[in-house]
Amino acid sequence: MDPKVKELSDYRLQKAKQNLEVVETLIHDGYYNFAVNRSYYAAFDAMRAVNALDCFDSSKHSGVIAHFNQFYVKSGRFSAETSMIIKKASLLREKSDYEDFFEASETDAMDTFLLVKHFLIEVEQYLSRI
Repeated sequence: MDPKVKELSDYRLQKAKQNLEVVETLIHDGYYNFAVNRSYYAAFDAMRAVNALDCFDSSKHSGVIAHFNQFYVKSGRFSAETSMIIKKASLLREKSDYEDFFEASETDAMDTFLLVKHFLIEVEQYLSRI
């Protein structure tokens, strides 16, 4: 593997982990919409870390997600559950970011955090085998 590709993938994974680290504080402090946002971005950066192996990136979230699903979920490298985690986090993030008066609950924030945490573990294990 090209060392620059590995470096980029590692950088994106670190960014994903940092996003997720902040989520616990946000939940504790009652900032549930922001916690949902950061959880989603942790998943998004983790997908980008994996997609980097293909030298693929996209300026659109849908492109990043589609590539990951097509080449990593449908191929069986990641479980089908992974796709559902990403979809749930994405939909909740869109609601919390763009819908007026939408307030994510503590349960929403914690559930999203735990699902994304599971996803990051799966990504980290996958990348360590490469």
